[in-house]
Amino acid sequence: MAKDIIFGTDGWRGAIAHDYTFANVRRAAQGFASYLVKQGKTGQWIVIGHDKRFLSEEFARAAAEVMAGNGLNVHLTDGATPTPVIAFSVVNLKAAGAINITASHNPPTDNGFKVRDENGGAIPPEGLKQIENLIPDSPADVRAMPFSDAEAKGLIKIFDPAPAYIQHLNDLIDLGPIRESGLKVLVDAMWGNGAGWFTRLLSGGNLEVIEIHNQRNPIFPEMKRPEPIPPNINVGLQTTLEKKADVLIITDGDADRVGIGDENGVFINQLQVYALLAYYLLEVRKERGAIVKTLSTTSMLEKLGKIYNVPVVETGVGFKYVAPKMLELNAMIGGEESGGYAFRGNVPERDGILGGLFFLDLMVKLKKSPSQLLAHLFSIVGPHYYDRVDRSFKGDRQAKEAMILSANPATIGGIKCIGLDTTDGFKFKLEDGGWMLIRFSGTEPIIRVYCETTRKESVQQILKDGLKIVGLE
Repeated sequence: MAKDIIFGTDGWRGAIAHDYTFANVRRAAQGFASYLVKQGKTGQWIVIGHDKRFLSEEFARAAAEVMAGNGLNVHLTDGATPTPVIAFSVVNLKAAGAINITASHNPPTDNGFKVRDENGGAIPPEGLKQIENLIPDSPADVRAMPFSDAEAKGLIKIFDPAPAYIQHLNDLIDLGPIRESGLKVLVDAMWGNGAGWFTRLLSGGNLEVIEIHNQRNPIFPEMKRPEPIPPNINVGLQTTLEKKADVLIITDGDADRVGIGDENGVFINQLQVYALLAYYLLEVRKERGAIVKTLSTTSMLEKLGKIYNVPVVETGVGFKYVAPKMLELNAMIGGEESGGYAFRGNVPERDGILGGLFFLDLMVKLKKSPSQLLAHLFSIVGPHYYDRVDRSFKGDRQAKEAMILSANPATIGGIKCIGLDTTDGFKFKLEDGGWMLIRFSGTEPIIRVYCETTRKESVQQILKDGLKIVGLE
């Protein structure tokens, strides 16, 4: 029997050669093709791209064959391409959507199948459910055209997406001052699609770009996975010190997420980066508009919202919630706890390349190092501290959820608990303006406990109390 294909937060992900097979990729592609045909998109174009994982380019070709077999035309990228570049290409080429073969930041054993709409953004949950329901049970029900035939008929065209995206970036940000800043920038591409991009974009001045992990290596040496958080970035942080770099820019496997290390080899976490990028847009660029955030990211954004009189809107976790809300509100910025940030004027998709450039511009405009920028932010909104722990669990999820709902803690980490939000998981609100969130993975038997607080000494106790609430401590 064919393996079930379940679309999670951002699409479908599976273990290569176990459930992520050519037959199942073709089935997933057939579901998306049927969805597009039902929407009247027959004859329109679809962008297909991929990352540098094992066989990604071959899986992309298989998906292209299915699109062509269903009366859809394909723009296929000429090589491994960052997710934000694929998303921009959808809009630039006026395509009906995209397929992206990538498992992003996940372990080397995995690959993934992401779908995007005509805006280049995530498809809302109801659309993902429709696609899932249209996936045929048997590979025999997949309609496909051999790649060579489709290419000969002009149904599949291979293209270079880089020039148009680079021109788009130059419309969004003046790179000249960054190129002439004299900074030494270390870039950790995590063996992924971000390799070469900062060098290409910032060459020609007195800024120096040094890249590490910038070759293709699908086993991702020196890290557990290409996710821009410790311990995966420890080599990058150490290299920052060794090279005496001014900043470390980290892009994940498909370059839609960005991480930052400071000049002292210290990681600036994702919530802090999100607040700094929002501050950059508000203070340096003088932009105004809604800030969209998932409930697992920083309350510093609410404080910035009050200071600058802009609305802050909270969504469930995942860009399938963030992207539609950004479009609805013409939001200034949208982001999530994982290090993915999207910006108005760009597509409603996480963009680690643009996020990294904006961070560099913030350094140049304010003439501050990363550690000084964080201290400056804390002088405005107060210090905020974050951490997260993931634990596997056994037993019934519903029983665990009932345990959480019945907990009713008076304090968490010694801080008074003042409310519970069950929009997406279980978010306990704390008196200091912080929070503790408990969420279940949608694909694995894992419970995640997150927290943010203004009291540094309370972080570990908050996480410990969260684990106690679900019976894991």
